[in-house]
Amino acid sequence: MLNTFVVYVENKPGVLTRVASLFRRRAFNIDSLTVGRTEKPEVSRMTIVVDADRDQALRIEAHLYKLVNVLFVENITAKSAISRDLAMIKVAATHDGRSHVLELASVFRARVVDVGPESLTIEITGGEDKIDGLLEVLRPYGVLEMVRTGIVAMRRGAKGASTGPSAASGDGAEPIIPDENVSYSV
Repeated sequence: MLNTFVVYVENKPGVLTRVASLFRRRAFNIDSLTVGRTEKPEVSRMTIVVDADRDQALRIEAHLYKLVNVLFVENITAKSAISRDLAMIKVAATHDGRSHVLELASVFRARVVDVGPESLTIEITGGEDKIDGLLEVLRPYGVLEMVRTGIVAMRRGAKGASTGPSAASGDGAEPIIPDENVSYSV
């Protein structure tokens, strides 16, 4: 079963290597990994998708928490969440087939981002099934090149990443992200 983890980490050099090494050492294959900045410059957010059963997912979460730069981990697989992937697909499109490719892009609500003499580059954002569907209907025209960003995911609703001690609700549902204006004693 694919599990989606949202991991908040300190925005420091080497953090990605440590997280990826954890999965390598435990022999888990990462299906998708995206990393980006958050609304706080000192915090980055990782979305990691990995094939694991329930017990393995619990172990992965526990091992992630052992890493020094990890601030918060949440497995959002069973929670109400939104997930998206972005792909750019370069398709062979001669003069005769160009209108058909444009129609297909329109049906999937994709947009053309580059037009060449013998090709079109299409950008599509959505769920994996939507992107896979467009890819399948474009294959007969000749897919020349494709790139995907990987999955990004976020829980639905008003709950999000809170900051400071007030985020400590005790149920583990909200991340506790350090605030530089608050002193913490150990």
